[in-house]
Amino acid sequence: MDDYAFRLANRLVGNSENAAGLECTFIGPVLQFHQSTTIAITGATMNATLDDISLELWKPIYVESGQILRLGRATIGCRTYIAIHGGFNVPVYLGSRATFVLGKFGGYAGRILTLGDILFIDTCIVDKVPSVVSNDIIPHYPTDGQEWQVSVLYGPHGAPDFFTSDYIQTFFATSWQVHYNSNRLGIRLLGLKPTWSRTNGGDAGLHPSNLHDCEYAIGSINFTGDTPVILTQDGPSLGGCVCPLTIVKGELWKIGQVKPNDRIHFHPITFDQALTIEQNQDSLISTLIPSPSISSISPINQTFECILGALSATNTRPRVLYRQAGDHYILIEYGSMNLDIHNRFRVHFLMEELEKHHLIEGILELSPGVRSLQIKYDSRIIHQQKLMKELLATEDRLPSDYHGLRVKSRIVYLPLTFEDSATLDAVKRYQETVKESAPWLPNDVDFIQRTNELSSRDDVRKIVFYASYLVLGLGDVYPGAPCAIPIDPRHRLVTLKYNPARTFTAEDTVGIGGVYMRIYGMDSAGAFRDGHLQIRIIEDNEFDLSEYDEFLKRESESITDFIKKRGAAFDEEVSHWQKDIEEKDDYLDSNHDIHEIEEEIDEKVTLIRADVCGSVWKLLVKQNDVVEANTPVVILEAMKMELVLRSPIVGRITSILCHVGQLVSTNEVLLKIESV
Repeated sequence: MDDYAFRLANRLVGNSENAAGLECTFIGPVLQFHQSTTIAITGATMNATLDDISLELWKPIYVESGQILRLGRATIGCRTYIAIHGGFNVPVYLGSRATFVLGKFGGYAGRILTLGDILFIDTCIVDKVPSVVSNDIIPHYPTDGQEWQVSVLYGPHGAPDFFTSDYIQTFFATSWQVHYNSNRLGIRLLGLKPTWSRTNGGDAGLHPSNLHDCEYAIGSINFTGDTPVILTQDGPSLGGCVCPLTIVKGELWKIGQVKPNDRIHFHPITFDQALTIEQNQDSLISTLIPSPSISSISPINQTFECILGALSATNTRPRVLYRQAGDHYILIEYGSMNLDIHNRFRVHFLMEELEKHHLIEGILELSPGVRSLQIKYDSRIIHQQKLMKELLATEDRLPSDYHGLRVKSRIVYLPLTFEDSATLDAVKRYQETVKESAPWLPNDVDFIQRTNELSSRDDVRKIVFYASYLVLGLGDVYPGAPCAIPIDPRHRLVTLKYNPARTFTAEDTVGIGGVYMRIYGMDSAGAFRDGHLQIRIIEDNEFDLSEYDEFLKRESESITDFIKKRGAAFDEEVSHWQKDIEEKDDYLDSNHDIHEIEEEIDEKVTLIRADVCGSVWKLLVKQNDVVEANTPVVILEAMKMELVLRSPIVGRITSILCHVGQLVSTNEVLLKIESV
């Protein structure tokens, strides 16, 4: 999450940048060393001791065999990093040694570390351990109510296509509060609601934030409905919601250190400024000497655009838009915002051209969406402007005739449980923890029936089971998850994606959002409406575009009637949705800080205070209980972690000032314990 602290920790022990280290969120481990070595501890400030002797962070530390390292709770920042000379010996999987806990792969057995785990040391050594390290390499972490200052680039989705211009300026003027329900997937923000330049997302969904699924850049600020979420390292790689801004790579480390209730102020900079920040950071990590020019980067005041270039539509080519998606991504869009499978084939042609016939140095990855292709590139190798020239020229080399085009395909049969208990439980959990009432609650099937003018719930079931779906993209929310549409337009049930999104969706859930079908391959967050999968059967096939065009022509009258009928129901439902928004306009209220409870001082009474902003998950004691020292009394939940609070004394519980599910702030008093 904080790649600056992580890279620097490896540098301080002489490792290569891809050596595996440990990331500790909020609280650190107790480690015993079975051989002598050198370590470095960077990132959030934690009380670190070696055999009970305090250690200095951001320096190489020599450790002898048998010594015990203890890290306490984070006092400044959120995540602390531990690097060891040579790195930890874990396998490289999908190009990384990192752990993806939700997917249960990577790192050490695909999970967080637990008591008794033994870590072996690798040989990822490229340099000597530095003998002298200046404190000037330590970055500034805001304290005492200070805001994080974070630089962004405008785009890919801005004004006037999606937002009003005034709102973009309001976004930059707003102090955004970090929600406690944040983690490695994304950082939820609280602040002013957006003002949209359109009323809905068309067949991509009822909400104006909805669009046809495209790839997301790491660091995108994604509006899932009206809720902004910073998409981080374990977040979705593809989805159907707009991203007006993207945090520049050299500043993304800051998001790894924000914690619940922190404040963030975003400010726009130029691509060249972003490149300078990254180059200066690379230089510092290499030389351990800070660059004085870092402090000269200042926000821009002039007008800025998120569209880097455009090509008008011709008889043989749809309109092409090139959108800025941070300093390492360009998002290329084809055609209008309406769904057209032909545009997805244009994306396919562009991918083949760039992968097989016209390789461009600096391009790292090509990721297709429904009507878009995201180019990931290394801006230190190829400048944005040079890459744009290459991409514009590439369009002239793409085929213009789609007649007779066939693409190798497979048919996958997916037996489905309709309204499975797991999906009903997810909706119930949503009502209990996120939003109690909304036009789409309490039942997904009822809502789909209503928004598509179907005569019965059974009609929803029949269409879901009769439909054949065409996969247009992978990675919808999580790795390999398909984004698919019904091939027959009469099977495209349009609906609203959850706003705000769910915080939990069960593994193997099948959802519908907009007109898209999504399969959740693991327990996750989500915004689509649900069914549940069992098994899979696969056979080879071909998709014939000309044959599909003939089908559309043959059934055009019936398709037009269905879309017209669906559109009327859609418009009526939008009016209900807008009314709900007007009546419940306080969801993103940014002025609801929870203040510390003032308490009188009593020498006999010990106050148990929350050490983070979060939710009370469990109360482990009752009024008048007598507890021993170090007894767990409360468990808080923050950033998807369970944080245990313990009694520091032997005493009796005299007051319980919180309840399960309550949102509490840092330093808020939860319990009173009287010594006995």
